Amino acid sequence: MLAGLSGALFWEEQRLLVVSDLHLEKGSSFATRGVLLPPYDTAATLGRLAAVVARHDPRMVIALGDSFHDRRAHERLSAQDRDAITALQARRDWIWISGNHDPALPSDLGGMVATEVAIGRIRFRHEPTGAIGEIAGHLHPKARVSTRGRAVERRCFASDGERAVMPAFGAYAGGLSIRDAAFAKLFGTAAFTAHLLGDTKLYTIAASRCY
Repeated sequence: MLAGLSGALFWEEQRLLVVSDLHLEKGSSFATRGVLLPPYDTAATLGRLAAVVARHDPRMVIALGDSFHDRRAHERLSAQDRDAITALQARRDWIWISGNHDPALPSDLGGMVATEVAIGRIRFRHEPTGAIGEIAGHLHPKARVSTRGRAVERRCFASDGERAVMPAFGAYAGGLSIRDAAFAKLFGTAAFTAHLLGDTKLYTIAASRCY
């Protein structure tokens, strides 16, 4: 599988594109609680996703859960954003994996809804369990490294070659340091790798070198 700078995975043999944690309508969710953020996160996230879909022309797209920031987020989608989702789904299979933020996805968004998907020995789900062959999201991995005398923090893929946790794709999605105990528990050791999303390439760094 090809891990891309966008934070998506592409499995060329299956023509499968995988993204995780879009968190659409996070901005409007915060606004309902009085926290004002620029209301452009959904359009920005869908625009980035459209570019990745155009690049790979996948036969299938799997969105690994928390595609929507809360249970009512889909109701706040603008007509333009709904049209964008419809356009993304055209001529391809689309699977929404349910997440902890969006456990009950509506049926009017197009595509199929599932709790997890298995293709051969690979299993796609939202919350990671540490199982071999698992690709999951949920944790929003990020890594901080020191380079040229300054600290750089980026979203990243976390993997030990047997299982992987994908970075959040959403424009407003936050991140959890890969040095957090949740990752050591998941991988059973600190001997796993961070694949940082750089400006022009992925940087592969041992998690033990991050902080």
